[in-house]
This record gives sequence, C-alpha cells and structure tokens, in this order.
Amino acid sequence: MSNEEKQDAPAESVETNAGKDALRRRDILKIGLIAGAGSAGYLISNKGFGRAASTGSPRTRPFVDPLPIPPIKTPVPYLYPAPQEYPLPGEGRRRSHQAFKRFPPQKYYEIHQRAGKHRFHSDLPLTDIWGFDGIVPGPTYHARYGEPILVRNFNDLPQNHTGFGIPQVTTHLHNAHTPSESDGFPTDFFPFQVGGSELFYDQHYPNVCAGFSKQQYAPYGDIRESLSTLWYHDHRVDFTSQNVYRGLAGFYLLFNGYDTGNEATGFRLPSGKFDVPMLFADKIFDKRGRLVFDLFNQDGILGDKFTVNGKIQPHFKVHPRRYRLRWLNAGPSRFYQLFLTNPADPSIIIPFTRISSDGNLLPQSLTVTNLRLAVAQRADVIVDFSQHAGKSIILENRLEQLDGRGPTDEILPAGQGHAILRFDVQLPDVGDGSQAPPYTFYDVPRPSKEELAAARVRYFRLERGNGQWQINGEFFDGDKTMADPVEGTSEIWVLQNNSGGWQHPAHIHFEEFQMLSRNGQAPPPHERGRMDVADVRHNEEIRLFLRFRDFVGHHVMHCHNTLHEDHSMMLRWEILPA
Repeated sequence: MSNEEKQDAPAESVETNAGKDALRRRDILKIGLIAGAGSAGYLISNKGFGRAASTGSPRTRPFVDPLPIPPIKTPVPYLYPAPQEYPLPGEGRRRSHQAFKRFPPQKYYEIHQRAGKHRFHSDLPLTDIWGFDGIVPGPTYHARYGEPILVRNFNDLPQNHTGFGIPQVTTHLHNAHTPSESDGFPTDFFPFQVGGSELFYDQHYPNVCAGFSKQQYAPYGDIRESLSTLWYHDHRVDFTSQNVYRGLAGFYLLFNGYDTGNEATGFRLPSGKFDVPMLFADKIFDKRGRLVFDLFNQDGILGDKFTVNGKIQPHFKVHPRRYRLRWLNAGPSRFYQLFLTNPADPSIIIPFTRISSDGNLLPQSLTVTNLRLAVAQRADVIVDFSQHAGKSIILENRLEQLDGRGPTDEILPAGQGHAILRFDVQLPDVGDGSQAPPYTFYDVPRPSKEELAAARVRYFRLERGNGQWQINGEFFDGDKTMADPVEGTSEIWVLQNNSGGWQHPAHIHFEEFQMLSRNGQAPPPHERGRMDVADVRHNEEIRLFLRFRDFVGHHVMHCHNTLHEDHSMMLRWEILPA
C-alpha cells in the first residue's frame, strides 16, 4: 500500500531597520550568545523519534484532558478611531488599503496579542504563552464570502519579556486572497522598535474569490477559487518559529453559498458542533513543565509532546454520526502521516473521507486510509463514527522522523506511532442531517494550452549555503525583489530541492497554485486541486502554475519549516501593475 492516500513599498527606514535587526540576530546566533531566560529557556539538542533530548519532557498521562474547542471570535459594533483607507495615528501600517472603498468592511473585530498562562496538560503546571486574546490557539473566525471584514490587531505583548520570541508582530492570514498591506509581510511588524509607539494594525480582508477584477467573475470572483480552512499566525521576520511556537496562531474559516456552515443546505457537510478545527503542534517542556525552545537549532525542532488545540494527547467524546474535522499541522518542523487506529486491534484499517487540500475543497472527495501533512498543510476530513458506537479510535501519526530536517518517509507499523488523540464514541445518537460521501465540489480552473505556453517559467532552488538556508543562493532580504510578475499574467514556478538530507514545505503567499507535475509525473489525486504549500521532498522538482490577479504589491515565498524560514529560506516577490 502506498504511503500517500497513498502599492507602494514600505518606508525605507522601516525595511532598513528590519534588515539590520535580522542581521544582528543572525550574527549573534553564529557566535552562540542567544539563550532563553526566565520561564522559557532553550534546549541544546532535540533529536529522536518519540523523544526529545536526553532531558526529555516530564511524563504525562495520555487521554486525560478533553479536547478544547477554540471559541468563535465575536465582532464589535465599532472601532475607535474609525478605520480608514489611509494609516491612522498610532497604527503600524504604512501603506493604504487597496480595496477599502470597493469592499468596505461589514464587520469589525478587535484582537489583542498578549501574554497569558496556559496548562498544556493537567499533569503539568501553568506555563507562559503568547496568544491572540491571550489563549492557545487563538479564537476562530467565522467569515463569509461577500462579507468583508476588518481586524484591528493590538500588540499588548510585554516589551520587557524574558525567554524566546520577540514582542514585535505581523499577522499573516495564511492562504487568503489578501492585499499585500494586509497579508502580514514579515517586515511589516510593529512596534518597529521594542517599546515603540505603534499600538495596532488594521488588516482588511475583502473575503472575495480570486478573479473579481475580470468582468466575467465580477463582483466577487470565480467561485471555483473558494477557500474553506485558513489559519492565521505571526510572521515576524527571523522570529516566526519562536512566536508561533509560543502560541500566536488560530483558525479562520470561510463559508459561502455552497460550503454554508449549515448541513441542511449547499454541500450539506457536517456543521456546527460537528465541524471541529484541530491544530496539531508538538512541544518540549523542561523538568519543571515549562515550555522551552531550542534557539541554536537551525534544522528544525521536534517535540516529544503532541498537542491538539493546546492540549497534550487529549480525548474527544463524539456522537455516532459524521463529523467534519479540519486538521492543521502548525509545526514547527514535524511532518505527519495520520491514520485512524483501533486500539483493540491496530491492524484493522479504518477508512475516512478526505475533502480538501490546504484551504481548498478537492473537485471530488477521496476515500483514504491515511494522509500526509507537511508543516502548514491542512486537510478537511469526514469521519463517520456511526459504526463505532461505544468504542474508541486513536488518531495516530506513523511517519518516522528522526530530526527536524524532515521525515525518513518510513511508515511505522500500526500501533507503534505517536498517539495524537483518542476519539471516544460515547455520546448518544443525535441523528445526522449531513450528506453521506462521496462528494463533488468545485471544478478546478485548469490553465489552457495557450495560457501554459504564454506563462513565464521561473526556477527556485531550495538549498543550504553559508551555514543557513537559501533560495537561489541568497538569504532573505525584505528590500530585494526576486520575482516580479505583472498583474493579470500567469507563470510557472519550478521548485527544486537537490538535497537528500532535508525536506521543505514551500508556501507561496496570496495565490493558490496548481501542481503540474512532481518529478515529471502527474501529481497524485490529493494534489490535483488548488494548494498553497508544496511538500518538496528529497531531490525533487515540482512544477506549479500560478495566476496573479486583482491586487499589486509584495509578498513572500518561504519554507514553512519555520526554523528554515527564519534562517533564512524566504524570498520577496512582487506583483507589478499591468
């Protein structure tokens, strides 16, 4: 059996300060002078499958704590001062909103990035975290196409903090068709100096499909470009891994007239309390149960504790009916191959239905026995618990990974992987109004032969050099543009990984891509939709097709093993006006 199922640039002074800060940090890392302090220190080594360094995290009992469900974020009636197209006094934004007048916000949100205390397991003490609204994960946004929103992000993080991370933030809504100034560009962080005066940043999310600027898809875009499961996280240059690891991440779910959020309408997918977001993140704790981070590790960090929505190996009581589970690998460096295992007999195969890749519903659902998630990838699945009443099922990661550079691609025997979560089918029968699989969703807007022939081809080598990570032999420079497509055009981007030692989940901001080939062959079924993270494995070449529409401005492409991104596998690209 196969292992798969089977407008303007920011102010020069801002960019320059960011570059100098990044350089200082890299220089310090090279001479080994950074160390955590206070309640969050560092771990010198972190290798091994199923265990971290020899120190290891304290023992915790599996399946003790219930799975927490992040709260749904509530809009506010107004914001003061009122949001404007142009930056406001006290705002970290330096560029005007491109679509504020065309898609004026219909809802307003206020969110505060702040320090908090969190208990990852009842066997561990409270530990310091950073979170959106002070919780881990942050609250979940429920948004709808055709209903633009504005989110005011406040930076309330302690400017005199101790430990890893830096209290300067820029929030990226991962996978969204978002204008550059609201995309969370890595050097758009605020405050620009620790202790600076910038208090907030207004991000405008039009919630429209790509292609809206073309007459045939006006005013709200091509419905085939609809997204569903997105997530938001900090993206501060050089500190993404630390800030996200410390807790700055959450879900953003998009609905429309087909994927409605009501299982009695549209695609009739499980909805309400039967639609459950699950954020996977592995962690390391010191002997006192405090969250720690290895500041000297550039390959990637593996935790020996597996959390779902901020709890270590929780249990989840479910009804005997269909559920929609939204799985997200939040990293920082671990890959997953997820199976549903019968604990009484691990050899029994429990199939489920995959309906998405990243934020996009597949053209047709797939019946699978497992699926792989590289860092930052998502997959929505439908699991039918109706045949398992009174039983338990283990969600198990069976992908072997010995260090942070990437998995070995070996699949461990059933029952010998990492137990991530236990489903207990113990709740009463409540009926099921959702549709049974299989499902048919949106067609993919495939490129024509003429479009492919006219597309410019660009090559990007993901490689190691001068002690850090590079793209085409260069480190990330927030002031330097390495690709400049024109608005309204299409291109083919070829991602090459010539290493047999590392794997790179490559994420391209703003536009979803279509995979044309993997090593010269047609991609597997689950990669034939639209995606935003390409899992580039050992010695691979992947060809991607992208369209650039509706907005101009700069974005990034980077490895989403966030240790690689921070050291310094990322490039700036820019959409130029037509």
